[in-house]
Order: sequence, then structure tokens, then C-alpha cells
Amino acid sequence: MNSIVPGAATAAAEPLGFSSDVLRIDAAAETDRIVEAIRAQVQRRLRRRGAIIGLSGGIDSSVTAALCVRAFGPGKVLALLMPEQDSDPDSLRLGRLMAETLGIASVTEDVAPMLAGAGCYARRDAFIRTLVPEFGDGWGCKVVIANALGSAYSITSLVVQSPDGEQRKLRLPLGTYLGIIAATNMKQRTRKQIEYYHADRLNYAVAGTPNRLEYDQGFFVKNGDGAADFKPIAHLYKSQVYQLADHLGVPQEIRQRPPTTDTWSLPQTQEEFYFSLPYQRMDLCLYALNAGIPAEIAAPAAELTPDQILRVWKDIEAKRRATRYLHEPPLLVDEAVRI
Repeated sequence: MNSIVPGAATAAAEPLGFSSDVLRIDAAAETDRIVEAIRAQVQRRLRRRGAIIGLSGGIDSSVTAALCVRAFGPGKVLALLMPEQDSDPDSLRLGRLMAETLGIASVTEDVAPMLAGAGCYARRDAFIRTLVPEFGDGWGCKVVIANALGSAYSITSLVVQSPDGEQRKLRLPLGTYLGIIAATNMKQRTRKQIEYYHADRLNYAVAGTPNRLEYDQGFFVKNGDGAADFKPIAHLYKSQVYQLADHLGVPQEIRQRPPTTDTWSLPQTQEEFYFSLPYQRMDLCLYALNAGIPAEIAAPAAELTPDQILRVWKDIEAKRRATRYLHEPPLLVDEAVRI
């Protein structure tokens, strides 16, 4: 994870000039490079005819879809729109907008019945009711973490909102937290099941959409949104994904939409659920850590003090350790020889 994206300035060469400019890339050249890699990986290595992409209405899936269209043409890219009962309606609307912009076919699969049948909502709500017995129809919920800049400990809380709009924030015991997350992870795994159904019937490959920040920090569900046949933007910092979005003509409404998990029934930013800072500043912190930029030089660019950036770096390393499991393939006792 320590390589520098081609086209970015080399911060180590001019440490005193460290700024957001280090994340600037030649978007046209990088697009061409990724498109060629997608063709080589999907058509020649995987021997698949095209790509399946789950469109969420967010920047990462939109850019990934646009890259796939550049690689295969619109006739060999299928967009899947997979809302469920907690989804923001804008996700479906903006996903459709992106599909229309690219001129690709789309299929809408409401996964709520599958999730209900598997007990996703019932299991989640049962864990929530151990803390809020009255939680039920008409209530909203989300899980939030303590910001690494404001707390020395990773404290996770549950936020619930009653039908009359009253919100409460409660500290989550570990077992309750794990149960809520385990049930919620069914959403990503169910969507991936649908993606592979369509990939199998069309002989297509499934495109993954994590950017570098998400991939490095394990911000994905194993065998859920972490599962894919190729991940064409996993080497790009999120700031660089936005640069590609501008070059590729992603609609402005999508480019201006704040990043969100779109997993909970209450609105939630990615910073509330996982990251210490907004993505622009997290990118700079991650880049500086990867490139070995001293804290006193990197901190001002991220609008932090040296002590604060050290806390963010500590949080980055802690997440790397905690989520290493997500990157591990199935483990074997002995090497299995391919015949």
C-alpha cells in the first residue's frame, strides 16, 4: 500500500511544500491506464465478456461504472440498483441518473424481502432492544464511533430516534455492537449475491468499488462489498477518484453528494461510522504516513496539529491491524497444487 500513484507529485522530494497538490494526477492519462488494465484483467485473464457494477449513487461506483464503459462499451456493462428499506431514496435516483448518463442497461432489485427473510432487520432490532426495549416500527438507528481526535479510546455508540423525533445516544457493549453489525452486514452480502447471479448468467466479471482509503482501512464487508473480480480504483485516494469523476463526466449532483454509508435508517456520514476526518484530510494523512512525511510538515496541510496527526496515524495503524483479517484469503493447511 506504499506505492505512489503515477502522476502525483513526490512529496518526499519537496517536504516543505507538502499540500493537497501531492494528490493531483493527470486524470486523462490515469483513465487510459486503468481502462487498459481493466481490459487485460477481465477479458484476457478472467475471460469474461463485460462487467457488473452495483450503482449506489455515490462517487466510487459511478467512477467505476464510467471506467468499465470506457473499457468495454455501454453494451457490455450492466448496472444493478439494489435498494432496501433503510436506503436513502437519493441512492436509487442518482444510481439511475448515472446509468442513464452512461447509456448502460440497469436492473433494479429490491433486496428488502431477501433481507427480511434472512432475518436481517429482526436480528438487528433484537440486539437494539436489549438497550432500547421500545425500539420498533417508526424508529430510526445508526452506529457512530468516537472521533480519534477527541478520544483516546475507540468508543462505539448507538443513536436511536423515536417516531416523535427524540434522539438518544447510548454506549454499545461489545456483544451488542457485534450483533448489530453482523446483522447489518447481511445487506452487503445479499447485494453481492445478486451481483454474482447476473455476472454468472452473462459471463461478466463483478467490479469492486473501494478507493484506496477504504481498501487500506478495511472499510468493507468481507464477502460483501469487499468481494469482486477486479477493483480498478483501489489504488486511488478518494480525492483522486473525484478528479477522475470530473474528467469522466460524472453528473455534478453525484460529485457534490457527501459520502455516506447508506446502511442505516438515520442519515450517517462516513466520519461518524469509521473515519477520523473528512476524506480530503484523511487522504493527506494516509499519504503522509505512507510517504514518511514528518508530522510537523504534514499536519498543516491536513489542518491539524502535529499531535493530532499522530493520533490519526495511530488510528490508521490500529484499523490496519484490526481489519487485516478482511484482506486474508481462505487459509490452507498445505499449498493446493493446481493440476
